[in-house]
Amino acid sequence: MRGVLNHLCKLALVVAPAMAQTAGPLKPGGYIELPAHAKPGGFDHGDVHPATGRVFVAHTANDALDIIDGAADRYLRSIPNLKGVAGALVANDGSLVFTSNRGESSVSIFPFGDEGALAKVSVGPSPNGLAFDPKRNLLLVGQAGNPVTVAIVDVVKRAVVETVEVPGRTRWAAFDPSQEMFFINIVDPPVIVGIRSSAPNAIARTYKIPEAGPHGLAIDAKTRRLFCACDAKKLVVLSADSGEVQASLDMSGVPDVLFLNRARRHLYAAMGNPGVIDVFDVDALKLKQTVATERGANTLAFDESRNKIYSFLPQSHRAAVFFDRD
Repeated sequence: MRGVLNHLCKLALVVAPAMAQTAGPLKPGGYIELPAHAKPGGFDHGDVHPATGRVFVAHTANDALDIIDGAADRYLRSIPNLKGVAGALVANDGSLVFTSNRGESSVSIFPFGDEGALAKVSVGPSPNGLAFDPKRNLLLVGQAGNPVTVAIVDVVKRAVVETVEVPGRTRWAAFDPSQEMFFINIVDPPVIVGIRSSAPNAIARTYKIPEAGPHGLAIDAKTRRLFCACDAKKLVVLSADSGEVQASLDMSGVPDVLFLNRARRHLYAAMGNPGVIDVFDVDALKLKQTVATERGANTLAFDESRNKIYSFLPQSHRAAVFFDRD
């Protein structure tokens, strides 16, 4: 009898994550096997090429950028020798791909489909979050250092053209084309700073965040809102134009990556602890669903054209695929 009870307990532990999933728009679409980790660590930021659905994800443990064929849901290849790669960003028009390489204080730039033309630009220490203004061909790079700065890279000249001191360690960044403004999350003090791409040599505005540890960041152009995911397990909603706080919503864990589905009006938030994705209705400002992933899975990529979400699983070195069927 004791053996049967032990077996049932173990079974309960295995199925508990699946049972934790609540009903909602995200439906599972299988897994994509990725290269095993060469050293401790896992994955970081990912992004999707809009026309083809090709996925790029920073495989930090391998100093490589993994590339996935999103149409066939299969791993293609990796771009090696990107030491401590932390960020991956695809330009909105799909013409360029960027990475931030934390271990070598550089960013990489290459045209989509021409990885052999990859060029590296030296920036400040520990580059991380990226945002791009396609009109001016300027890439903002969040950095560490003392003092903490962000770099502005001219992607045509392949050179840093401005360095701006900010009040604390940077995290996610985003570009608002309506205001031609880069927004950057600062951990402590908890603020979002804005830098105009037309005058990228100084901070133009600062928005105070009422929760600790701003991390993930997303912009909703329709409602002119910023969504800021904070370490305090809160999603802070504020005006992108004035900084006025409009709401503070509970989250299921300590968040990292945010992506906004403009068509479905859903916001996806990855939390490595406990290992879930929260799905928020951005119009009703409420939580719609919580989906189990894997402990440590704190990063996502989102294919807006196909309503497809990729969650990168560090323990099993694979990507879990979900579809938004709402």
